[in-house]
Amino acid sequence: MSETLRVPTMAEMMAQGKQPEVLFWVGCAGSFDDRAKKITKAFVRLMNRADVEFAVLGAEESCTGDPAKRAGNEFLFQMQAVTNIEVMNAYEIKKVVTACPHCFNTIKNEYPSLGGNYEVMHHTQFLKSLLDEGRLTIEGGQFKGKRITYHDPCYLGRANGVYEAPRDLIRKLDVELVEMRKCKKQGLCCGAGGAQMFKEPEKGDKDVNIERTEQALETKPNIIAAGCPFCNTMMTDGIKGKEKEDEIAVMDIAELIANAQDL
Repeated sequence: MSETLRVPTMAEMMAQGKQPEVLFWVGCAGSFDDRAKKITKAFVRLMNRADVEFAVLGAEESCTGDPAKRAGNEFLFQMQAVTNIEVMNAYEIKKVVTACPHCFNTIKNEYPSLGGNYEVMHHTQFLKSLLDEGRLTIEGGQFKGKRITYHDPCYLGRANGVYEAPRDLIRKLDVELVEMRKCKKQGLCCGAGGAQMFKEPEKGDKDVNIERTEQALETKPNIIAAGCPFCNTMMTDGIKGKEKEDEIAVMDIAELIANAQDL
């Protein structure tokens, strides 16, 4: 099923004298990582279907500074953050949505002290609001009856208390949602947070992503649902490590909803 993706930039919108309903913050992973680009496209398809007037910053978007801050480089973080804040404030941005919990947490909780005050939503919260307003419909389609387990991203769950929006969306797909023994407030990190995504793990008995993958496999899922591009990568690597990639898919919630009807 092919849909023409409409992705206007803020610069184009401003030239037309328009202000979008929401700025879609794509993030580094969603822009450059081949796997995460599919999540970006799925989310754009859903916003197009719901007739959401959104825009992206395009080349004016820089890294939020999350990896620099978590790795201890506060100076670099502030440089990156202030650059982004100046761009967003110049466009008079009020509302931001992103598919990355790291971007979500940083813009929501760390930009205000640097002059960047916005309403920030994770894409699962935004999709839930579109569903509640009747602008988006969700059907089970090809996922109906499948066993899905959901992995809570650290920066969405424990850091910001967002647990129900992603689960509400998954349930709408007429699937069987099975929880891992460590979930919600007891959720286990996938191993990528705190800038660990960009380095090799320290020596130990087992990598964190393997431990988390084993907890997911205990639920005997058909699909592991994620809400973060980093988590997606780590869980996918874990599934490959267990040689289960032919049996179990790792998918973002936006992909599940966007692809439900694509048979």
